[in-house]
Amino acid sequence: MGDPRVSEEPAEVEATGNPATDYALALLAGFVEAGVADIVVSPGSRSQALALAAAELERAGAARLHVRIDERVGGFLALGLTRETGAPTVIVTTSGTATANLHPAVLEAHEAAIPMIVVTADRPSELRGIRSNQTTRQDGLYGTVVRASHDVTAPVGADGEPEEARALARSAVEEAVGAATADPGPVHLNVGFREPLSVAVPPVGGLVRGALPATAGPAALGREVVELAGGPLTVVVAGADAGAKAAELARTGGYPLLAEVSSGARFGPELVVAYRELLRDESFGGRVERAVVFGHPTLSREVPALLMRDDVEVLVVAPTGREAYNPGRRARVVGVSGHPQASTCAALRCARGSGAGSSRAGA
Repeated sequence: MGDPRVSEEPAEVEATGNPATDYALALLAGFVEAGVADIVVSPGSRSQALALAAAELERAGAARLHVRIDERVGGFLALGLTRETGAPTVIVTTSGTATANLHPAVLEAHEAAIPMIVVTADRPSELRGIRSNQTTRQDGLYGTVVRASHDVTAPVGADGEPEEARALARSAVEEAVGAATADPGPVHLNVGFREPLSVAVPPVGGLVRGALPATAGPAALGREVVELAGGPLTVVVAGADAGAKAAELARTGGYPLLAEVSSGARFGPELVVAYRELLRDESFGGRVERAVVFGHPTLSREVPALLMRDDVEVLVVAPTGREAYNPGRRARVVGVSGHPQASTCAALRCARGSGAGSSRAGA
């Protein structure tokens, strides 16, 4: 697939006259136009229109389709694909208890702020609440851990339904990436379908993957960009998904870098490999006066113990995510520029010449 581009006009999709198929095809096409590249399908009867539409999009070269029979496996595959690509992955399941098998992956997506999109097929409203076969309460199933939950009435073939499906897909992607909230995470669409559940899907042409909406900056969370003043003996802590910005700050300030293997920042001359042992050593760990935290540290007891000390100033850099790592409930949570090419160190205005250099950093 080539570089993502934004379509000037929606792709033309031939109507079939079958409400389920037409809605499913428009919905998945809308996801692609909003930047989705991967669709995972755990197939079943009620979701057949979605499965067939996904297969056509792969045939047309518009999306990558991954079929997994087991919904739990499918959910975690979608989670991993989203983490790897950075774009929301759509996971499709049929109705009934199949939907519950996605709950572990949805919880992981919530905790890790991963913008996965769950599309569950459901019975129409007249078949709910009467103990119809393979039916349960799917609307709101994932509770408070999803960023948004939409219960979609079964399509009837009315004018404007394909446009509504495309608009819903775009909104779901925006909600998942935190375009207005800076709080990425999972989104749930529960879509009712009536029989007949599908017909043959017509060929799709001219569908182009669009650019993803941008995640909002830290101002959406009320987090400020701060000036990192020189003086205190400082270490940079890089937890999971911290990224190169942690190493950049450590290099610019000359601060020891305590980076976990999953941080994406375990490199550079400031890296302290044996940081766990050194944090237990009073001649190093005992002298730390300030810690700047990126990402989510999870691999040691020494780091949270450091951050919970009353004599250590703690700054947690969290430009996205409503929740931030704060084991002592006393950290100052701050943000940086949301622009992907912005320099963290420039935003924090730290410099070697300000007294924050390596001569003051080493504990």
